[in-house]
Amino acid sequence: MEHKQATPIEWLVPLAFSIVFGWVVWHGPAYILDFGPENGQLAAQFGRTDVTPGMSPLFAFGDIIDYVALILSPILFVVGVATVRRAPMEFEDWTRLDRVSVFMGRVTMMLIVLLTSVMIYEVILRYVFERPTLWANELSLWLAGFVFLLAGLYAMQQRSHIRIFLLYDVCPRWLQRTFDCISTFLIVLFAFFLIYGGYGEAFQKFMRWETFGTAFDPPIPATLKLMVLIVISLVAIQAVINLISDWNSEPVVHTAADDIDEDELARLRAAVGAEGTGELDVTPGSIQGRDTR
Repeated sequence: MEHKQATPIEWLVPLAFSIVFGWVVWHGPAYILDFGPENGQLAAQFGRTDVTPGMSPLFAFGDIIDYVALILSPILFVVGVATVRRAPMEFEDWTRLDRVSVFMGRVTMMLIVLLTSVMIYEVILRYVFERPTLWANELSLWLAGFVFLLAGLYAMQQRSHIRIFLLYDVCPRWLQRTFDCISTFLIVLFAFFLIYGGYGEAFQKFMRWETFGTAFDPPIPATLKLMVLIVISLVAIQAVINLISDWNSEPVVHTAADDIDEDELARLRAAVGAEGTGELDVTPGSIQGRDTR
């Protein structure tokens, strides 16, 4: 896929998607109560966590903001997938299906920004104003769980997950393809049995909106348990896409040089200079001069 210069929309859309989808997740009980079975305990719980309790519901519980957010979520997702572009340091060979994983990678980056903001906010309130919050710690754990899961999907698309190439690199291409098929099959098999064994429990936790049991009481079990199954499904699909995309690619020999960032080296060379006498002077005389000051 052709690399193009990043535009603001490529970062604003993931941020907007994160915020809108966060609203949908937090108000999940409204949708469950509107379309699912009657649940008095869940209704009472939603009454305590509803961000806009004064608004009239469109159905029984969800108001206009809830359903606008629900409609905007897939729209922003489609726009984000359509507008995402490859960054210079990312894996070059893309397919149209890779856009989903890359966009989720952008969402993960936005979640890291939000997570960091929450932590900074809590530090300032706790140590400067001595008024710590009841929600920052649990919200950080919640966001970190989503980051951990979605980062795995992005790592699979980028081929940046941990791999051992000692035996793989010395094999002929036909045997490498055999190894690729075996590893992809094992990933798909693992995903199948994880979904098969965990679907029932995840669905039950989601339908009763199981919470964390703290003062803030976020629905971490209800959301992350289901998210694990969704992401592992996407990881398995991405593994199959990688297998098909890389089938006719030339063999790649992996060396220690793969971990070297050429752009960073170029910046260091420019700063140091050809003889170590540039902006960052690293000649012995310069170093000794600094030590004697």
